[in-house]
Amino acid sequence: MPDIEVNGVRLHYVEQGSGPEVVVFSHSYLVDWTHFKPQMDALSHRYRCIAFDHRGHGGSERARDGYDMENLYADAVAFIEAMNCAPVHFVGLSTGGFIGLRLGFRRPDLLRTLTLMDTSAEIEPALKRFQYELMMRMVRVIGTRAFAGYIVSLFFSKKSRHDPTREEELSRFRQMVIDNDNDATIQFGRGIFGRKSVVEHLPKITVPTLVIVGEEDKSQPPARAQRIADGIPGSELLIVPNAAHISSFDGADVVSAALEKHLAQHE
Repeated sequence: MPDIEVNGVRLHYVEQGSGPEVVVFSHSYLVDWTHFKPQMDALSHRYRCIAFDHRGHGGSERARDGYDMENLYADAVAFIEAMNCAPVHFVGLSTGGFIGLRLGFRRPDLLRTLTLMDTSAEIEPALKRFQYELMMRMVRVIGTRAFAGYIVSLFFSKKSRHDPTREEELSRFRQMVIDNDNDATIQFGRGIFGRKSVVEHLPKITVPTLVIVGEEDKSQPPARAQRIADGIPGSELLIVPNAAHISSFDGADVVSAALEKHLAQHE
């Protein structure tokens, strides 16, 4: 599991499979690349799959700064360029989707296709931003342990949380939230929750785009996915049943099948 230095930060990444085309996975806030493991397993027979951890997450460097939305986007651009793998099939969930949207209208030369999961083109609603800011301030004082249970309930569906076969995986995600660096968590959160709207740029995205959202996603609800799909010409929308924010985990089989179909149509 190698690392690479890009844009002034050391990013950890994993590779699986081989093939003439590359799929790059970009994960959600507070967790790491592993919520895409089912999709990497499903696609690696045909594609070279690469997943990287954002700065401040997983095996990547806990950088002192650089967590604003524009710099997170710059990290992804630098990563794809340094890996010399463009154009790629880019799959981004939540934060990864914020990045994917910006790649779509700024750097289409880096993309074959775009998959946007459980994400938004809009600014964070004022009430939610206020709530998240309160949470950031509490993280500064008491850390993330007090919120780990809430994050798991927000990110994962009731069905997954009550499935005894998934208990070990969910415990691992909960521990991941607890183990995050407090300062990186706060800076990253403020960066993504303070993001600007890109709604006006949606019509500029011309690469083949699939929009996916969990039916039960409370963090980035289906209505936001619908607005993305309405704004990107020719895009498709998939609402995943029994899935919350991390639809790649809750609806792993449905998401993997949809991705395989989408990518195959645009090889």
